Amino acid sequence: MQSESPAFIWDAQEASKRIVSVTQGHDVDEYLDNWVLQAAVECQLEILGEALKKLRVADPVTLERIPNAHAIIATRNILVHAYARVDQEKVWDILTSDLPVLVSILEGPLAEAGRD
Repeated sequence: MQSESPAFIWDAQEASKRIVSVTQGHDVDEYLDNWVLQAAVECQLEILGEALKKLRVADPVTLERIPNAHAIIATRNILVHAYARVDQEKVWDILTSDLPVLVSILEGPLAEAGRD
């Protein structure tokens, strides 16, 4: 693992945890009706994707240990560059099914680096 990799992984994990935290107790209908919640989630998804994008440049070997990393980066790119095409129902599906698992997966590399 490269020396800067733990910082990128930590940023990705924190963004993931924040999304899980801010959406806890909400259902899809509440999410779809709450633009403030959507904006908070999108911001953290952008941070998550940017952190993994930087990890891809700095340490592609470590990035490959993170399932769906390239899809996460692609999601970030859509949020930033094609924001009008964002499907909020799909975002909800991602954050309720994939993000809790991602938080756990990111613990492995952080523990190896002594940043758990």
